Amino acid sequence: MTPQPEEGPTIRVLIADDEPMIRAGIRAVLATDPDIAVVAEAGDGHQAVELVHRHRPRVAVLDIRMPGTGGIEAAREIHRTAPATGVIMLTTFGEDEYILQALGGGATGFLIKSGEPEELIAGVRAVADGAAYLSPKVAARVVAHLASGGAGALADRRTAARERVDALTAREREVLALLGGGLSNGRIARRLQVVEGTVKAHVSSILARLGVENRAAAAVIAHEAGILPPRPPEQR
Repeated sequence: MTPQPEEGPTIRVLIADDEPMIRAGIRAVLATDPDIAVVAEAGDGHQAVELVHRHRPRVAVLDIRMPGTGGIEAAREIHRTAPATGVIMLTTFGEDEYILQALGGGATGFLIKSGEPEELIAGVRAVADGAAYLSPKVAARVVAHLASGGAGALADRRTAARERVDALTAREREVLALLGGGLSNGRIARRLQVVEGTVKAHVSSILARLGVENRAAAAVIAHEAGILPPRPPEQR
């Protein structure tokens, strides 16, 4: 029988990285949060997928590049076969192309390995809560890479993003801004004082009208358009 997730507030996490010291560091950071429990570790993407099916974690933290089956392939397989598990990709500077591939592969969180420990915990909590989480450094790198043709290309992309956002309703723009800021549907609902079902409907409409497949891609557009709100108190 496949083990089922434990009841209670604990966020069950799987870590996958081919470097044991990196895994140890991630585990140590996550151990500082009493609501997070690392339930499995993998040294490659293939093993990560197997362990996700065995342990059913709420979040899988995957190195974007690993020998054999890498993080991107693993993210796609996890998204296809275990969609209840959210995926966070760990990346380093210079891996922009991999980040863009992962955006289309089902990953909903992106963190820089050299980032602050607090970002890792915030990212795990956000993805566990059903939100998309882009490290500010990752978002900046993605936007810059998409506009790698130079300052003019960057201005063009920002103008295009603003035009796409302007086509949304005022409420949809509010929701997109909060989504881009890493808030889940529940937190957006509380922030806007509406029911969560209303937020879900807005998010579905936003994804369709922007022509993107997931929250992470929508968050990139929010970053490009420059509509992110100040980080709310519960995110600090």
